[in-house]
Amino acid sequence: MKQDKETRNKLLACAREEFIEKGYMKASLRNICKNAGVTTGALYFFFEDKEDLFEAVAGETAKRIYQMMQAHFEDEKDMLGSGTLLIPSKEDSQEHMETVGEIIHQMYLHREDVLLVLTKSQGAKYENIADQFIETAEKHYRLMAKGIQQADLNKTVDDKFIHWLAHEQIDTFIYMITHIEKEEEAMQFICQAVTYMMAGWYGLFLGK
Repeated sequence: MKQDKETRNKLLACAREEFIEKGYMKASLRNICKNAGVTTGALYFFFEDKEDLFEAVAGETAKRIYQMMQAHFEDEKDMLGSGTLLIPSKEDSQEHMETVGEIIHQMYLHREDVLLVLTKSQGAKYENIADQFIETAEKHYRLMAKGIQQADLNKTVDDKFIHWLAHEQIDTFIYMITHIEKEEEAMQFICQAVTYMMAGWYGLFLGK
């Protein structure tokens, strides 16, 4: 029914404001209902509990962030498969940065929601989402290192270094979204960061 849809959307809008302002732990369902102009019974008609409500508010954003990260990694896998990741051309590097730029654009289109997932989800199932991203990044870099090592078996990277590198990459994006408000400034920052990290990454292999 139209009325049910409107009530649910109102609850989601008020919940989003409450979660962004107070975080998951301190957010009040009673306050959300008050702001939405409905009873707590109405809330429980649409959502099982606070966790379910937070999932409805933040779940799509969490999924979107992960999908963007995976798309970026798939792009790098394609470059590795074609051999361009070993010695990237200027065009390859430019295309790589365009992909990164689209990720930044999407993150800043939904910056408040991204911040909600990354910094306001303590107590919810997404409280360790940064660690999940790091784990995914670590698996990716292990795959990249293995692919490059297959081209030259004398070139290896320590596992602990790859774990640190995964931390460094995810922490860089988290620092960017939490400390830089404007997309243009964020893009300038991330271009410098990616250039720095890629130079170090290639230096491990090409510099030997």
